[in-house]
Amino acid sequence: MTKMTTLTRRSFGLLTAGGAAGLVLGAPAIVRAQTAVTFAVPNPSALTWLPYWVAVGEGYFAEEGLDLRLEAIDGSSAVLQAMTAGQAQIGAPGPGPTLGARSRGVDVKFLYNLYPKSVFGLLVKADSAYQSPSDLKGTIIGVGTADGAEVSFTKAIMTDMGMTEGTDYSFLPVGDGGTAAVAFLRDEVNSYAGAVSDAAILAARGLTLREITPEAYLGFFGNGIAMLESQMAATPDLAPKFGRALVRGTRFAADPANKEKALAHCAAGNPQEGEQDYAPSLYDGVVNRMTPTDAFISQGFGYQPPEHWQAIHDSAVASGALEAPIADLASVYTNEFVAGWNA
Repeated sequence: MTKMTTLTRRSFGLLTAGGAAGLVLGAPAIVRAQTAVTFAVPNPSALTWLPYWVAVGEGYFAEEGLDLRLEAIDGSSAVLQAMTAGQAQIGAPGPGPTLGARSRGVDVKFLYNLYPKSVFGLLVKADSAYQSPSDLKGTIIGVGTADGAEVSFTKAIMTDMGMTEGTDYSFLPVGDGGTAAVAFLRDEVNSYAGAVSDAAILAARGLTLREITPEAYLGFFGNGIAMLESQMAATPDLAPKFGRALVRGTRFAADPANKEKALAHCAAGNPQEGEQDYAPSLYDGVVNRMTPTDAFISQGFGYQPPEHWQAIHDSAVASGALEAPIADLASVYTNEFVAGWNA
C-alpha cells in the first residue's frame, strides 16, 4: 500500500516546539470529581488521545466522578513501568509491550482497543528507491524509542520478510517529530516507523513521505487502554467509568459537526499542537484509525478481536520480541466491559 503525505515547511519551528513542550500535561481540575486518577500515555500529542480530551472538555469524566490527570512519558514501556510503580492507575501502552510485560509476570490487562486500525506506518522518502519493506535489507530504520510499540510492529513485518534485526537491518532511536525529521534529512535513517502524529510532523518539515506498510499489517491494532489486574481489583468501578466516558468522547469526535469544538478541546490539552496547520488533517487520520472496520463496528468501540491478538502474539514470537508463547493469551486482554461502555 502506498500513501503520500505532504505538508508545508513554514510551521515546522512551531511544530517542534509543540512536540517538545508539554511532556507532562495535566487535565483541568474538575470541581465535582470524587476520584483522582492518573492516566499515562506514551507521547504528548493531544490529538493522539483525542477521545480523552473531548471527554475532559465535554465533562464526561466529571459526570462519572473522575478527576483525570494525563501524564505523557517516553514510550509504552515507560507507561507500563509507571503503572507497575503505582504512579498511574490506567495507561495507554501498545499491544507488543503489553505482551512482553505479561510474559515477565506483570499483571497488566488490555481493556480497550483505542486504535483498531494500526496507528503505525513504515515511511520512506517519496523519491527513495524503497518500494516495500523487503527493500530495506541492510538499512537503518528510525524509531521513536528503543522499546516503543513501533519496534515490535516493525519487527513483525521484517520477520515476515525473512530478515533479522542486527543482521539484515538495524533500529536507531531518533525520537519523534522534529528530531526524527532531522535524522531523515541527514540520511541517518533510511525509513521511519512512527505513529500518525509522527508522520504529520515529519511531513511539516517539507518532506514528501511514502508509506510502504504491507496491507495486512495495517490491521495490526495500536495503543489501547490497560490496567493492572491488582488495580482493577482495588478500584472496580474505574474501568467501567473511564471506558464509558471515552466511548462518549469518541462518538462526539466522530461527528463531523463537532470537529471544531473537539479540536478546541485538544488545543486545551496541548496549546502548541492546537496552533498548527496540520491539526485538522491529523484529526481526520486519528478519527479514521479509531473507527473499527466494517467487520467489527457492530461490536462497539473498544472491542478487541481475539484473532487480531493471536496474529500480534504469533508475530511477536516469530520475531523474537517474545521469547516464548504465552500459554493463556486470553489472560492478556478482556472484552468484558465493551457492551457496558457502548450501551
